[in-house]
Amino acid sequence: MLASASPRRRELLASLGASFFVDPPDIDETLCAGEAPGDYVVRLAMAKAEVVARRHPDALVIAADTTVALGSRILGKPIDADDARQMLEALSGNEHTVHTGLAVVRNATALSGLGSTMVRMATISEGDIAWYLATAEPYDKAGAYAIQGVGGVFVEAIEGSVSNVIGLPMTLLRSLVRRLGVELMVPTTTY
Repeated sequence: MLASASPRRRELLASLGASFFVDPPDIDETLCAGEAPGDYVVRLAMAKAEVVARRHPDALVIAADTTVALGSRILGKPIDADDARQMLEALSGNEHTVHTGLAVVRNATALSGLGSTMVRMATISEGDIAWYLATAEPYDKAGAYAIQGVGGVFVEAIEGSVSNVIGLPMTLLRSLVRRLGVELMVPTTTY
C-alpha cells in the first residue's frame, strides 16, 4: 500500500515489479516551531503511514514526504507562479539539500528513516525561470523543480541518491522493508 498520491513515487515503486495499491492520506502538514527539515519529513511520513495502516491493518504501508532545504529554510511545493519564481531564484547558483522522510508499517511494526541528498544548481537566468514556469512542471514539486523532468537541466551536481530527490529513496526503502521481512524487488522479465 503506497500512502502517497505522487505519480513519481508510484513509478519508482512500480519499477521494482511490486504490485501495490495507492491510498493517499490527508494529514496536517504544518511545520512545528523549530523543527529541522529532516525531522519534519520523517514525522510527516510516519503520520501518513500510520493513518493508512489503520485503514489497511494487514498491508505493508509505505509513506514518504520530501522537502527542499536551503540552509534552514524549507521550500515545499510552491503555492503559485510567484512563489515558484522566488524559490528558483533562491536556489539559483546555490547548493541545497533534498530530504525525504520514509516510513514503512507492517503488522503494527513501524520503521522510519531519512534520505538526504545535496544538489548544486547552476545559475538560472530570469529568462530560464520564465521558460521553466511556462512548462507548468514546477508547481507540484518541492523546491519548484523536478530533477527527473526538464528541471534537471538546471542541476549541476548531486551528492547522494537521485531517487531521493525524485521523492522515494530506493536504497533506504529496500533496507526498511527487508527489516520487516518483505522483498519488493520482483523480476518482471526472465532471460
